[in-house]
Amino acid sequence: MGETKGSIVGAAIVSHHPGLMQCEEFRVLQGNGADSDLIAGYYRIRKKLDAVKPDVLLIFDTHWFTTGYHLVDGGAHYSGKYISEEMPWYLYGVPYDYAGEPRLARLIEDVARERGVQTRGVYDPDLQRHYPTINLINKLGKPSSTGTGMSERVVSVSSCQNCRPEHYLQSGAVIAEAIQRSGLRVALLASGALSHKFNEIDWKPNNPRIFDESNVSRPENVASDKAAIELLKQGRHDEILRRWDGEYRKIFWEAFGAHYLQMVGALGGAACTLQGEQLSAYENARGTGNVHIWFGV
Repeated sequence: MGETKGSIVGAAIVSHHPGLMQCEEFRVLQGNGADSDLIAGYYRIRKKLDAVKPDVLLIFDTHWFTTGYHLVDGGAHYSGKYISEEMPWYLYGVPYDYAGEPRLARLIEDVARERGVQTRGVYDPDLQRHYPTINLINKLGKPSSTGTGMSERVVSVSSCQNCRPEHYLQSGAVIAEAIQRSGLRVALLASGALSHKFNEIDWKPNNPRIFDESNVSRPENVASDKAAIELLKQGRHDEILRRWDGEYRKIFWEAFGAHYLQMVGALGGAACTLQGEQLSAYENARGTGNVHIWFGV
C-alpha cells in the first residue's frame, strides 16, 4: 500500500487585530453597544475547522518579518506568556501552550531546496512569538482532550520582506507540495488585514461604532477592499493577482499581502478558483480593513 498523502483541508483569511483581545465590555463600548462581528466570526471559523478536522494549523504570520528567507517555525513545543512590544498596556500576559510540527517544517525546507526557493526552518523553541499567531490561537484554539495545550499542532510561516509577489506564490507552492508528502491534514490561516494604512494618532472617528467601515483610513481603501472581497467570493484569484501590482501594492495589504499570496500560492495560484465564504462583517481597526473569509477545499 502507498503512503497516505497529506492534504490542505481548508483555508481562510483571518483578522488578528489586537482590539479583539480587549475584554468584551470594552469591545462593546467601542462598538457603540455591540461587539465586533469578527468575534462571532471566530466561532464560525472554528465550526469550519471542526468539520474538516485538521492535524495542523499553518499560520501565515504578518508580523514575523524576515529578510533573505521565508522562514518556517519547526519547534516541537511552544509555551509561555505573550506581551506585545507594540501595545503592552493591554496586550500582555496572554498564555500560549501548543505543539509544533517539526517534520512538516523539515519537509518544507527539503522541497524548497529541491525547487531553489529561499526557505529555511527554525527549530529553536525560544523563537519569538508574534500576535498574528498568538491571537488566533487564543480565539480559535481548541483544547486537547488531555486538558492541556491544543488539539491541533501549529506551524507559523514568516512574511519575508524583500520579496516580489511571485516569491510569495513560490513559497506557497513549496508548502503545498510538502503538505502532500507529509500525510497530514492541514488548514491554512492567512492571519492579517486587507488594506493596512493606519489612522493618525489624533484621528477622530467618523462613526461612533469604531468598527464601522467608515472609520477605515481612506474611502478608496474601503472601495478596493470590498471589491477584492467580492472577487474572493467569486473565486477570482486570477483577477486579484492580475491587479496586484497596479492596485494592491499601492493600496497595500498587510505585510505586502504575504499572508494571502502564500495561501493562494499553496492553493494553486492564478489557477485557484476556490470561492470564499465571508464569515464576518468587513470592519475597521485603526484604519485597516479586516474580514474573515473561508475557502472550502
